Amino acid sequence: MTGLSILIPTFNDECLTLVRALQEQCAVLSDGDTAIDGLSYEIIVADDGSTDDAVRAHNSAIASCPHCKYIQRGVNAGRAAIRNFLAQQASYDELLFIDSDMTVIRKDYIFKYVSAMATDTVVYGGYDVPEQSALKHNLRYRYERSCREAHTAEKRRESPYLDFHTSNFMIPRTTMLANPLDEQFRHYGYEDVAFGRCLQEKGIIIKHIDNPLGFCRFEDNEKFVEKTEEAIRTLVEFSGQLYNYSRLLQTAERMSRLHVAGLFKLLMTPFEKPMRKALVKKNIPLAILNIYKLIYLLK
Repeated sequence: MTGLSILIPTFNDECLTLVRALQEQCAVLSDGDTAIDGLSYEIIVADDGSTDDAVRAHNSAIASCPHCKYIQRGVNAGRAAIRNFLAQQASYDELLFIDSDMTVIRKDYIFKYVSAMATDTVVYGGYDVPEQSALKHNLRYRYERSCREAHTAEKRRESPYLDFHTSNFMIPRTTMLANPLDEQFRHYGYEDVAFGRCLQEKGIIIKHIDNPLGFCRFEDNEKFVEKTEEAIRTLVEFSGQLYNYSRLLQTAERMSRLHVAGLFKLLMTPFEKPMRKALVKKNIPLAILNIYKLIYLLK
């Protein structure tokens, strides 16, 4: 008998549809259909202090779904702490972490993960960004679509610890409890990068497979720029830990070493505010986003 705890941290995201899609696949496997000899499973959703009453009311229906548990927490603990909490709540030996804004896009999604279970191995399935013509002016959508080739399983295997995200991965519970996410990462960004670094230092293998979830929901441009800025502040705060895992930090360091960082900042700072406004309001080239990130980091 195979046991799987599916763990979904959420903050202001409606995820009842996601839970039902996962439940449907698990129910098939639990009946012994396919090569798996019965699957015992649970789905635990932990609300990390959501502030949207409508979202909380919508998600509360999860509590009445078979094999599901819905936990509401009154205070936002942060992206690392909520995942550690979920691992502690789990009943089974294998944990599957899924971000609440993801979408199930493959009928054999759960089956592929259960088939990939192996002791002391972390398994990452990746994500894909289906085409949505209505979002052609959405900055986050355009950015994620531009990165699709870098997120294939084949490409990820080239840098298995650098190209890892906590949005869709399976890990043995004992491994997770022994190597929790760093709860100093309270704000948005890079807690997954730090976790990948931890796994590499401990010699824990990350196996990359082709089993993506869909990334189909995107914040508006203003919110994405704000999240990008927050992520860069997190990167600067933990730069000592993340240097070898951040191309942006490495670029800034090379510029400093060549004595051009100061000149770049001097020349580009006057364009920072117009550039930010253009990122929010206009459909400008994505290269401008990369320049803006570098300016913001150097500041």
